[in-house]
Amino acid sequence: MPITVDIDVMLAKRKMSVGELADRVGITPANLAVLKNGRAKAVRFATLAALCEVLSCQPGDLLRWEAEEAEAG
Repeated sequence: MPITVDIDVMLAKRKMSVGELADRVGITPANLAVLKNGRAKAVRFATLAALCEVLSCQPGDLLRWEAEEAEAG
């Protein structure tokens, strides 16, 4: 998938655990892990906004697009 999730980077910068972030955002640690590990198919804007508020960051700090490599021919 060309969208990379960098929640773990922001957690390290803020010296915050996954459990603490989940509590402060109001989602389960399991759902946060799905998002953090790039297995989520979607993210609600409300959840993204809450993550940005708690981590004091912008959406682009958490999500980035990377082009997929073209398959060899």
